[in-house]
Amino acid sequence: MNKPIVWVHGDCLSPYNPAIQKYADAPAIWVWDDALIEEWQLSLKRLTFIYECLLELPVVIQRGNVAQAILAFAKEHDANLVVTTTSPSPRFNDICNEITPSLAVEVLEIEPFFEYNGYIDLKRFSRYWKVAQKYVFE
Repeated sequence: MNKPIVWVHGDCLSPYNPAIQKYADAPAIWVWDDALIEEWQLSLKRLTFIYECLLELPVVIQRGNVAQAILAFAKEHDANLVVTTTSPSPRFNDICNEITPSLAVEVLEIEPFFEYNGYIDLKRFSRYWKVAQKYVFE
């Protein structure tokens, strides 16, 4: 029998997150990724926006190495499964690869905001939106 935890990441900060919906009673975690924040030089405005989104979700908020924090959270809750949603980020795959030797990971699909197969710079919302608005407002 699976005893899951839910890992919420920045590519699905919604109360309609499929992992939260499917496992509504499971403990959920968000981890501020210090390395990503530094690498992408996220602004205080962006961090505040993310935090405000998190306040609407049933998550425990932590900070540090994402994979290590998830593994510790799973151990704390005696979980044997990490459930999350897909992400286009290469960092997402790296984190999943760090987790899978210790725990099973179930990745649920999310409905895309719009269909697009090209490159989008995800470091700034304005760059994302410049591409997205062409498809959203067709």
